[in-house]
Amino acid sequence: MRRPIVSLLDPIVRRRIDGVAARLVEEYAGVFSRETVEQVVADSLDRLGPVSVMAHLPVLTERFARQRLRAVAHIEGLVAKPRPAVLFICVQNAARSQMAAALARHISEGRIDVMSAGSDPVSAINASVVDALDELGLETALEFPKPLTDEVVRAADVVVTMGCGDACPIFPGPRYLDWDVADPADQDLEAVRAIRQDIANHILDLLKELL
Repeated sequence: MRRPIVSLLDPIVRRRIDGVAARLVEEYAGVFSRETVEQVVADSLDRLGPVSVMAHLPVLTERFARQRLRAVAHIEGLVAKPRPAVLFICVQNAARSQMAAALARHISEGRIDVMSAGSDPVSAINASVVDALDELGLETALEFPKPLTDEVVRAADVVVTMGCGDACPIFPGPRYLDWDVADPADQDLEAVRAIRQDIANHILDLLKELL
């Protein structure tokens, strides 16, 4: 049985994780109990630990836990949902889904909420994808591969899968789309640019429907 990641943390990282929980407890005061927030933080830490660099774990845990708490708040009607939410999923959350999320944020100009996740996430975004997005001035430094969780699927209005097969859980409510998009893994930059354009075309079509 795998030991919880928290048991492997050094004291400094553990204090930073405690700080993450304290900030989110304050942020969601009146929405979730302290116990609920701390449970989501602990679970997010444990899910991210196997694929994350320990030094980055506190900040990644905070972003991941915040996304999950926001999703649950939307599902349960505790917080207003001002925009349509789209979730992009691929296997590793390192290439297609990250590219789609970055392009969707850019093209929609913030008019939709964008999430991404992977059915089997890895530790970092594909370098060619980072280069292809950087060409458009799209920053990926704050992005990271995240594991797929039920609440982010349920909170989405549209779930877009790209090569993750049957790994995506199906819930009533979201609209499910499967985009047949080439995998950027092991491709040169020119090929990744073509994939980038293919994804952008799909996003433009989707936004015409959503907006």
